[in-house]
Amino acid sequence: MAKPASQLPVGSAAAIAEEVLDTLADVEHRARDGLQGDSYLTGESIGILNPVRGIAALQTIERMNQEKATAFLALAREPAIARVVVSDESGAMSTYYVCRTSPPTGLGGLPLISYRSPMGAMASRAVGATFVRPDGREVELRQRAVLRPFKQDAWDSRDTVLESDVFATVTVRSLRELLSPTVAGEEEDVLAVLLAEEEAVENVIAGRRRSVITKMGLRDQPVLDEYQDGIFRLPLASRLLILGPPGTGKTTTLIRRLGQKLDVGMLDDEERELVRRMDATSDLLHANGWLMFTPTDLLRQYVKEAFAREGIAASEQRISTWVDHRHDLARNHFGILRTAAGGGIFVLKDAAATLTSGARERPTAWYEDFDQWQKSGWLATIRQAASDLRADPAAAVSALAKPALEALEGSGPENVSDVVVALSRSTRALQERITEMKAVTDAKIRGALTLQVNRNRAFLDELARFIDTLLDTSTDADEDDEDDGEEQEEAVEHKTGRASAVQAYQRSLRALARARAMGRSLQKGRRSSQIVEWLGERGLAAPDLAAVGRSLVQQSRLRKLLNPARSFINDVPRRYRTFRRQRQAEASWYPVAGGYLARDLHPLELDIVLLAILRCASGLLTRPNVQRDIDATEWTALRTVRGALRHQVLVDEATDFSPIQLACMTALANPQGLSFFACGDFNQRLTTWGSRCVADVTWACPGLRHETITISYRQSTQLSELGRAIVTLGGGDATAVALPDGVDNGGVPPVLAEGLASVTEVADWLAERVREIETFVRKLPSVAVLVMSEADVEPLAQALSAQLADNNIKAVACREGQTMGNENDVRVFDIQHIKGLEFEAVFFVGVDQLAAAQPDLFDKYLYVGTTRAATYLGMSCEAELPPVLEGLRSMFAQRW
Repeated sequence: MAKPASQLPVGSAAAIAEEVLDTLADVEHRARDGLQGDSYLTGESIGILNPVRGIAALQTIERMNQEKATAFLALAREPAIARVVVSDESGAMSTYYVCRTSPPTGLGGLPLISYRSPMGAMASRAVGATFVRPDGREVELRQRAVLRPFKQDAWDSRDTVLESDVFATVTVRSLRELLSPTVAGEEEDVLAVLLAEEEAVENVIAGRRRSVITKMGLRDQPVLDEYQDGIFRLPLASRLLILGPPGTGKTTTLIRRLGQKLDVGMLDDEERELVRRMDATSDLLHANGWLMFTPTDLLRQYVKEAFAREGIAASEQRISTWVDHRHDLARNHFGILRTAAGGGIFVLKDAAATLTSGARERPTAWYEDFDQWQKSGWLATIRQAASDLRADPAAAVSALAKPALEALEGSGPENVSDVVVALSRSTRALQERITEMKAVTDAKIRGALTLQVNRNRAFLDELARFIDTLLDTSTDADEDDEDDGEEQEEAVEHKTGRASAVQAYQRSLRALARARAMGRSLQKGRRSSQIVEWLGERGLAAPDLAAVGRSLVQQSRLRKLLNPARSFINDVPRRYRTFRRQRQAEASWYPVAGGYLARDLHPLELDIVLLAILRCASGLLTRPNVQRDIDATEWTALRTVRGALRHQVLVDEATDFSPIQLACMTALANPQGLSFFACGDFNQRLTTWGSRCVADVTWACPGLRHETITISYRQSTQLSELGRAIVTLGGGDATAVALPDGVDNGGVPPVLAEGLASVTEVADWLAERVREIETFVRKLPSVAVLVMSEADVEPLAQALSAQLADNNIKAVACREGQTMGNENDVRVFDIQHIKGLEFEAVFFVGVDQLAAAQPDLFDKYLYVGTTRAATYLGMSCEAELPPVLEGLRSMFAQRW
């Protein structure tokens, strides 16, 4: 319900302020009444008379009541973020107050609308614009106020932007001060009157005022601009890359989008139907089924705080760095990395010297080579198994090859998923045959063991003692990639004593029988070979050994056809190991000289393996018949992958991730919706493997579109010009950067100091600049000092603290990018941890040393460092300005 505005004194800023403050108080009062009121559901109110039978319904009621209470509390703390006045075609005017999230019901007809709702988009439109309501009616915006409410003794709003069609845009530092009288009677103190008049003038500023950044973190932008607003409201099933320079609100747009898409009440019918389908095909419900990636732990922490402002519960499992999430998937879900409990074949090593420069520089070509190879390799294995079965002299066994050979007809890497699905139809028949054959071979081996135990009751103890003398060579050399059949069917348990001896006896005899049947010898030095040698004649008789061997070979071939989805997906790591060995011999992607163990795996290699697993699984999960039968035995391997999928995947600072990493993130999006939103800036790429162009990202996410946001709200004119100059020096595109209209973007030039070779000299210079800033601003704003390595953080923080002690200012060392200290402390960081954050003042120490240490990424580090600052920027050099920056010297001053 809209509130009539016709009785307001048109154009009166004071009248607007009075109405706003009264409304804020009214909303808070009603919200707190709602918290204590009787508007919550109970079991009795919806007819649940037997709590035992209605447990699920009662749990739903509890969740709904908790959500309602949370909404009341959020509204009491922040009643509104904007006020808009519109007129319809008849000239009738209506006022709406816009709140950040969805207001609960039961507020007594207050003119509140959610910013997430279609009507909430009015708050992002300029005065004079025409807005089409969801019901098709057109209205014109007449007034707009962007609010930043806070409460001490009474409600106020700081730095409120007032726009109207009858007066010029102004920024009001305090709405409450706007209501204070500025004219006094004759008996009042003339001095007080004069001071009050001056304060009143300072309280209202023409145009928009850039606010001073007083604390470290992400800027809170409650109301997006019109362009950002259109992006965050795109349909749930969208794939988008948001590009733009620093300070354009890319991350904020991502966060606001997630808040809107999690609020099911704000979705349209098509989106709600998509949520229903994704819930039906996912292990997580929509509210918890999202995942956001950030490049650093520090940025993750501040993104979590921004989510909290939007009322979004963000656990560590939902906001993650790719390094952490990749490790969890590879070790705990997909069996790629070794664990102490068994499973996995690789050991992740950041410094593993496994890759050539070609693999690092052409990651998509490297991946495509492996993907084609591994799919062809899997098909070749299946084809060989089917051909061998067809040639088997046993007619019953030979007949089992027919369905597989038909499925393989005309197959190739491009349609490998069709083969997997076709082969899966024969799974149950094959399983029955294998079970029969296995029962016979197991009985023969167990019979041989029983015979030895009957002859010698101490046989198992003697065998166990011998096993204890053997060295475990499984980690000393590359394991055999040949499918050993039954061993892959059984979970290997680490037992001791007699149980271990029984298992070792059975496995060793199976290995011997299989090797003899295939005309091979057991590999010398392997555990099974040593056990067979110790057993001597205490194994199977020759006829039984031959019969068991033939059956085991047949079983092994049948197993290759038995569960195609499992071998297709779970054996990707083994196929990668074979691929690497083969390509290394060909001097392709991997150094011929080696210098690493077969189990060593570089993180970029892990990305390749993960992407192959995820894409192989995705090709199957998109099929309706597979989704329908997902609980069947033949699709067990897919259930693990499905458990890793999310309804929405979001990526901050996307250009720091490689195309392979972004492709992995894309593949984690539920195939029903493929909802993938990323943001970044190619000029801010701080990794050598990061994505360099739009083509890299579209390779990772086919069908992705990209939008560029150009209005930067962070920096002053002087610092914005410096940033553009740095981008141009690095060969980047600096044209897509603009400052907002109607905003006072003036500032001070950056300052430069050269010849500061010691920590003491740097600390002296920094301390003087920090004191200057506090003098200008009147209160110390957020200040960051950036150094080129982690080793420089602590010494400089200690020296700077000593210099600032007389001013009661502390400098805090933020080791490994961790947040330390209080809001008014000066923080010292390694430059690599600072992506995505902003400060009022930034000092970049040792610029010339960084240029020497990081020649390939120097321009990127410099750009990221300088664009963290809103108004004040300082640079220091141990010697002198690097030659590459000499052309920018005229943009710097010596001091402020």
